[in-house]
Amino acid sequence: METQVNQGESLTQSAFLLAFDLRKGELTQRIELGHLLRATALAELLLAGNLADESGKARALTAPAAEHGALRAMVWEQVSDSKPRSWYRWVHDNGTAVLMVRDELAAARVINVERRRVLLFPVERITLREESPARSLAERVGRAIRGGRPVADLDEDIRVLAALAAAAQLESVLPSGREARPLRDRIRQLSAPIEPITTALRQCAEAARTAAASGYG
Repeated sequence: METQVNQGESLTQSAFLLAFDLRKGELTQRIELGHLLRATALAELLLAGNLADESGKARALTAPAAEHGALRAMVWEQVSDSKPRSWYRWVHDNGTAVLMVRDELAAARVINVERRRVLLFPVERITLREESPARSLAERVGRAIRGGRPVADLDEDIRVLAALAAAAQLESVLPSGREARPLRDRIRQLSAPIEPITTALRQCAEAARTAAASGYG
């Protein structure tokens, strides 16, 4: 499977752009972002036939082509070098995924990365060079979640991003509270081809938010 939302942009890079709050003009939801990026790489590998689901565990099959991005290559190497483990284990991120995709987007001049110090502590601010591609992407993914077109008629890349964004509860595309409840069946349909991964992502994101709220994140 080759999934590419915009020319020259990988699916993990597209997932990164979905975490931008376009009203504030900056990257948000960093707690969930690393897990989302790894889940996206895993979904690409699963749908391409590089990985298989084996009783709730990821099992390596065939290696992907070498040119599909550093994060995807790293995730593949980790899974292939290990015995089958739960999808949760492979979705969980230690911060590396965000740095890898950030650097790719910065090198491609899609984002700006500004570093400074505040009271001796390093602070990083990530902004978009142009908002229109991210806005268009968020609108397409949001429409996929809210419905309209049958799930089977959606482009595969948008379907994958919609399922993963919903699992990570990205505010840029997912209605909140009561508005989201009627969409549960729709989200289940979107998630069906990668259900083990969306379930693991949902659990990782919830655990990360809980840890952050309790002061352990």
